[in-house]
Amino acid sequence: MIEQLEAAGWEARKFDRKTQNMMEAAKGVDVIVNGANPQYPQWKRDVLPFTRQVIDAAKQSGATVIIPGNNYCFGPNMKPPIGPQTPQNAANELGLIRIELEHLYKTSGMQTILLRAGDFIDTSASGNWFDLIMATKLEKGKLIYPGKTDAPHAWAYLPDMARAAVQLLEMRDQLNTYEDISFPGYTWTGDEMSKALTAVTGETITIKSFNWWMIRLSQPFWSMAKHLLEMRYLWDVPHWMDTQRFEELLPDFQATPEQKALKHAISHLPAFPLNQSIPLNQHKRAA
Repeated sequence: MIEQLEAAGWEARKFDRKTQNMMEAAKGVDVIVNGANPQYPQWKRDVLPFTRQVIDAAKQSGATVIIPGNNYCFGPNMKPPIGPQTPQNAANELGLIRIELEHLYKTSGMQTILLRAGDFIDTSASGNWFDLIMATKLEKGKLIYPGKTDAPHAWAYLPDMARAAVQLLEMRDQLNTYEDISFPGYTWTGDEMSKALTAVTGETITIKSFNWWMIRLSQPFWSMAKHLLEMRYLWDVPHWMDTQRFEELLPDFQATPEQKALKHAISHLPAFPLNQSIPLNQHKRAA
């Protein structure tokens, strides 16, 4: 997001949690972008203390805080579309931590913009479900899918989300003290994603189910496993984002066409470089 901020004329600087003091680093800033995302096993130890540090720093400097939100708060009984009105009924560890995080910001009295989105696709391999798991066999014509292939699932293209975040920051004087905004992104089933990737690659992409049994077996010696399993329901429960507030605030926002976004998302794979000549259908579908 630093690139998008600088392109819009902001002076941006990174914060190193290991070597810098938050209170000192935040002096004089107008905005704090809290993009901290520790590994799941460290959430219980790190997430809420760091959240409190950010809030304290914002209170000292008077800064607006913007944070990415996810769909962990709602639990397996969530009913789409997902938005501020959706009950936060998660009962699992990661969901409860996210509920408390959002509560801390909402009750802090400091202006906070929570931009909520689904799973990410990016312009490079950045450690998300798509590039770590799902796209690993694309060069062999397989999309590794971790859930029901007919269940709608929310996705966000990170460059678009960052661009929207900058636009929201630039209009922060017009926003409420606490804004819970759902980013539209894309809504795909597994079947729809495989068809879109077929169009993007020029190859027939079929679906192969992810082997969850390997995650279950690894629980005794891999601390990440239990957290992946507790969030597995997101791949089976249909969900998409409530775009009403986003469209009220940014009615002219132009999303990247979905096939173009997917082309960038797989460009780290040697078989699918960006300069590959595959005709793209530029038609955008509503999320």
